[in-house]
Amino acid sequence: MAINGNISRRGLLGSAVAVAAAAATGTLGGGTALAAATPATGRRPQPTPLWREFAAAPFTHPQIPFIGRAGYRSGSELPSHRTGHGFTVNVLDHGAKPDGSADAAPAINRAIAAAGERGGGTVIVPEGTYRIDDIIRIGHSDVVLRGAGSGRTTLHATKNLTELIGVYGSRYGGDKSSWSWAGGIVWLCPEARWTSLTDAIKAKAWPFEGWTGNRRDEWQTLTTVAPARLGDRTITVDDARKLKRGALVLLRLADDSAHTLLEHMAGGGAGPEAYYWDDKTKLTSYVPYEWPVRITAVHGRKVTLERPLPLDVRPEWDPRLTTLATPLTGSGVEGLTLEAVKTPQSPHLLDKGYNGVAFQCAYDCWADDITVRHVDNGFGLIGASACTLRRTKVAGRGAHHPYYCREGSHDNLIEDFTIEQRTVPAPAGTQLHGINVEGLSSYNVWSRGVMEMGTFDSHRGMPFANVRTDITVNNNGRHGGDASAGPLFGARFTHWNIRVTNGRAGLMRIDGLAPYSATVGVSEVTEFDQIDVPDFTGDLHTRLEAYGTPEAVRPANLHDAQRALGR
Repeated sequence: MAINGNISRRGLLGSAVAVAAAAATGTLGGGTALAAATPATGRRPQPTPLWREFAAAPFTHPQIPFIGRAGYRSGSELPSHRTGHGFTVNVLDHGAKPDGSADAAPAINRAIAAAGERGGGTVIVPEGTYRIDDIIRIGHSDVVLRGAGSGRTTLHATKNLTELIGVYGSRYGGDKSSWSWAGGIVWLCPEARWTSLTDAIKAKAWPFEGWTGNRRDEWQTLTTVAPARLGDRTITVDDARKLKRGALVLLRLADDSAHTLLEHMAGGGAGPEAYYWDDKTKLTSYVPYEWPVRITAVHGRKVTLERPLPLDVRPEWDPRLTTLATPLTGSGVEGLTLEAVKTPQSPHLLDKGYNGVAFQCAYDCWADDITVRHVDNGFGLIGASACTLRRTKVAGRGAHHPYYCREGSHDNLIEDFTIEQRTVPAPAGTQLHGINVEGLSSYNVWSRGVMEMGTFDSHRGMPFANVRTDITVNNNGRHGGDASAGPLFGARFTHWNIRVTNGRAGLMRIDGLAPYSATVGVSEVTEFDQIDVPDFTGDLHTRLEAYGTPEAVRPANLHDAQRALGR
């Protein structure tokens, strides 16, 4: 059904119906079995009714978002290690020592710069341990940093981001350190954007971190957009002369004085309409909603997008396609361990910045076979979209945010991930979150995970239309979030096949918290001392299926099943 990664709406809908029919007989596309026959009856487990309902209307289902095209190049396989870019450079040729005897960061960064200057390339980091006393920066598109494997190549980081860049305060005030949720020792960010960010930090002019620059007004209108509906892939624009196939643009939706855009993100209806938005100053600072997307076709005033629209497009929200900061695209980091010098975890929100791998203003980028150890924060998505993190692991002394997704990050895929149990007890006054999402981030997926500690950290800021699926979790963390950041959840949040090993609630079963949400196949859980109440009054219009029996849910992995709809 897919041709060069592009799918027609009619073709995808037809495929959905076909998969729904296949599900009824126990197969899913190409003859792949949904599950083996049960020994007792000889019958295959049947798909949950909610899946059959979704498959009949995948773009517009009221509780389950369509996330089948999340990740690198709309869910494509990552580039093969045998291919990659034509130019290859070895860090040993630039003076790096694989025995940890000297600072290898300058040599590694010279090799990365050499690849960038050639228009892209692969930077090889052979087996060994490399001491790095500085940030490793990937600032050019189509540059891949490739180690020999996470068990064979180690970068040993000796300094934190406070030492390397400076104190980073919060733009919201107080004495918090923004290194508690930003930046990485390995930092993938376009060169110009990284310079603007770090210059502002050094000047103590705490920046906006997102898609347009240090300020929210650093964009130019390309065209206005006619009304459209959630799930549409083709839109009508006023003037297509500045648009072309393959271009990345920013869909920008502003709110109105009645906050009808925020209400729409929450599913609409009586509850969101009765909610008081005006004092949620942190939440309203995240608006306008900005969604980067690639254009796949332009025919007159008709423009086809790489992904279906995440929301309705209505005139009262002044919808526009605009410019964005030139993003990093086609870059990745593979096959290595980043290990920070082992220090005690800092008190909550005072992290010094022993952070792992950060993606910022990155689109169609990736991490594969990466372990981070002894970090304050593990893997960060900050104003990042359409990225894939595969076979990643957070290990060592314990982290504040093992994974975090914030500042308008959308359509990312985190799959085959692990959060290991901490190797030392948590110091007093520290906090453990787990897999974080916040700041109006949407259509992100966490799939096939093993969490030996942590929680599902919906961190207020009303993230919406995100999916967590096929995850085993020892739910011993706590979620965070400032009250001024507003609701924990927007609409179409889905937890699907979640195995809670310690039976503790806390953002696992969300049918009593999230509006227009789905909780399918979550283990039975009981409340503990962090008991949340719904942000919205009245009927939440939520769905609950197979509660207490995750092993019975079919399909077992919501993302895999959705991806099969369009392939």
